Amino acid sequence: MGTWGTSIKDNDAFADIYSEFFDLYNKGGQPDVISKKIVDDNWEILEIEEEKNSLWFALALAQWETKSLEPKIISKVEEIISSGVDLKTWIDLGASEQDIKKRKIALDKFLEKIKSDRAKAKPRKRAKLKSSIFATGDCLVFKMSNENYGGAIVLATDNNPETAYNLVATTRLNQSNKPTLKDFENAEVLICNFGQWQDKVDVTWYMPDLFYKDYADIYENIGKISVDLQYDTKNYEGKGYLFKPSYTSGWNMNNAAEKQFESELTKSKPTNTLTIKQLTKKEKWWKVF
Repeated sequence: MGTWGTSIKDNDAFADIYSEFFDLYNKGGQPDVISKKIVDDNWEILEIEEEKNSLWFALALAQWETKSLEPKIISKVEEIISSGVDLKTWIDLGASEQDIKKRKIALDKFLEKIKSDRAKAKPRKRAKLKSSIFATGDCLVFKMSNENYGGAIVLATDNNPETAYNLVATTRLNQSNKPTLKDFENAEVLICNFGQWQDKVDVTWYMPDLFYKDYADIYENIGKISVDLQYDTKNYEGKGYLFKPSYTSGWNMNNAAEKQFESELTKSKPTNTLTIKQLTKKEKWWKVF
């Protein structure tokens, strides 16, 4: 899901597009071919008002870093920034005046950067075998802007060295004291209805690529609870699950929680509920009959 912050890179859509570009680039793909594939494959993002600009920003940065920046791409980015369209989207989403100012500074610096001449193209990297960041059952705590603690639970670990995802469920924990394992066991899953989301269950497969670089200092692993259920990375539609999973390389569970709780100050919370126990525990035999 497209959680976001004021910097250009602090957005799930940006992280996904940027990661996809360099995954193909490092495998020998040509930037112009990669760029066309990305636009063709991610047409859905271009129909989401809150995320479409991030696709162009990510593509522009990736092309600039590989010295392949197309005139039509930089023209598109300049139009988005100069016209104020991106800032209008933020205003429509209810962003604070302070966040709008920070966003404008970030946009202006970004445009200046991609208009500059890069000395040489970013070298291709050899593909590395990956490993998942966390283990199944790990309970992750994070601090929110309201000074409360939030949390997320790792539901599954992908052992494929080419992907190495973690399936993570964000919770509705929102408390002044640091959550305990018991708090996690009894927590509800975060369901989002802020922005364009309509009761979206925040359970996502997270790629490991950007975690240590951009997100490691946000989350604290406080221990582990048992997870009896199994989840498959290839079950894209969530058949047989209580949710449809998302896929991203941007570890923004904290932003999703913050935006949802902020939204609930003026908007009713989702009426649907889902508990961590429902996603981690098998039904007792006596509940079946």
